[in-house]
Amino acid sequence: MAVPGFQEFMLPLLRLAGDGSEQTLAEASRRLAKECGLTVEDLGELLPSGKQTRFRNRVGWAATYLRKTKLLEATRHGRFRITERGRSVLKDPPQRIDLDYLKRFPEYEEFTHKPVSDGVPVLNGGPSDATVETTPEEALEESYRVLRQKLAEDLLETIKAASPTFFEKLVVDLLVAMGYGGSRSDAGQAIGGSGDGGIDGIIKEDRLGLDAIFLQAKRWESSVDRPTVQAFAGSLEGHRARKGVLITTSQFTKGAREYVEKIEKKIVLIDGELLAQLMIEHGVGVADVSKYVVKKLDPDYFEE
Repeated sequence: MAVPGFQEFMLPLLRLAGDGSEQTLAEASRRLAKECGLTVEDLGELLPSGKQTRFRNRVGWAATYLRKTKLLEATRHGRFRITERGRSVLKDPPQRIDLDYLKRFPEYEEFTHKPVSDGVPVLNGGPSDATVETTPEEALEESYRVLRQKLAEDLLETIKAASPTFFEKLVVDLLVAMGYGGSRSDAGQAIGGSGDGGIDGIIKEDRLGLDAIFLQAKRWESSVDRPTVQAFAGSLEGHRARKGVLITTSQFTKGAREYVEKIEKKIVLIDGELLAQLMIEHGVGVADVSKYVVKKLDPDYFEE
């Protein structure tokens, strides 16, 4: 099953603390996972950033809202205890504790709409809070994913409209940005553009030139099939080369990808989608608009 929304954890979390003892978030998470019947796969699902599991993120935010509305209180880092207000709620518990339910407590308004220096609210769930099941981190990462995907699509569209010469320059710029080819001047000379024997260029694998990578770049609309990749592999053989990169603005067929997995030579296939993502990652053909740095508490700093 999928990981429940963070609001689904609020009432179960409060109930776990109902005996009045100090609880750890780690142990509470373990018990909630068992109670919800979550699988190993469910618990291992990561946020898009890959830095935290979706489950721990959602349990953490459920605990945060319960603390901010004084149903739980923090005792130490990662530990909490139920409050008198929390006990009162459990005496006549609702069917569900969600953001709409928490609005009855004055601290909720202060937490979700407290202005910062530029007048922008920290959190604002809006009128449909009860239906929101993603945490702030999830919403931020999803927005980033959508913006990045749109940028990738724009990049590919622009690349396909550019000239073959510009595409060749783009490939050089990207490989240099990734650490290949030595200097920009060396890389430009190395790639050439002769198309000799199915090879569009050669670039150094490292700055010392200890090995060479043979390149073929195809600004295509149709898929690159297995025979095309086989022909490139044959060209490598003719140059006694062991490594090659085949870059296309389209995609590779299943047969093409299966072929490179079976041969001894190392051939890396970069399709249009990966090409665009690598350009974004290494800052080629893109420019920063804004940067948002999300910080978290550093518990090590407070160790005495």
